[in-house]
Amino acid sequence: MRTFGLATATLASAALAACLVVGSAARADVQPGKTAPDFTARDTTGKDVTLSSYRGKTVVLEWTNHLCPYTVKHYATDNMQALQREATKDGVVWLTVVSSAPGTQGYVSELEADKLTADRKASPTALLLDPEGKLGHLYEAKTTPHMFVIDKDGKLAYMGAIDDKPTASHGDVKAAHNYVRDALAAVKAGQPVKTASTRPYGCTVKYSAARS
Repeated sequence: MRTFGLATATLASAALAACLVVGSAARADVQPGKTAPDFTARDTTGKDVTLSSYRGKTVVLEWTNHLCPYTVKHYATDNMQALQREATKDGVVWLTVVSSAPGTQGYVSELEADKLTADRKASPTALLLDPEGKLGHLYEAKTTPHMFVIDKDGKLAYMGAIDDKPTASHGDVKAAHNYVRDALAAVKAGQPVKTASTRPYGCTVKYSAARS
């Protein structure tokens, strides 16, 4: 997808790299209907978050980059936060992931990430930092945002765009069809997700050049 040019955020100090343990498979088979790849990642509080520990709960993975205009579109309009509130109120575990490498657009330290969450009144269950891109590459996350819904059995129920309006225009949010909301409703009802995979849109995930 096309990425809008923005000045790279320069940070005075680098945070400790997030700890991440992934499965032994060299390349995960990430597709709807398959078991979602397990992982253990460090959140901004220093706590280890393991996907398999949430078995029995629906989990959302949201890749984000606060400087990406597509991400800004969903946060400036309260679209992403509203979805987070709805989901977590319903018992869904919402994990926001930052895979921007140090020195690239969207990279944040733990403190900066927590401040962004507070300033934007976001409501994720946890915010995971992935500066080495291990979690992002495990799930083949391509854009910000890129969304994944995992059902209570640990199977991937949905992957792709948040909605059907692939623009950075704030005015498009209201009329958009939200794929993630549909997927969560279907999973809650124990029904198949009608649209289980879509093409994600947004800025490319700013992985380390060594792993891109």
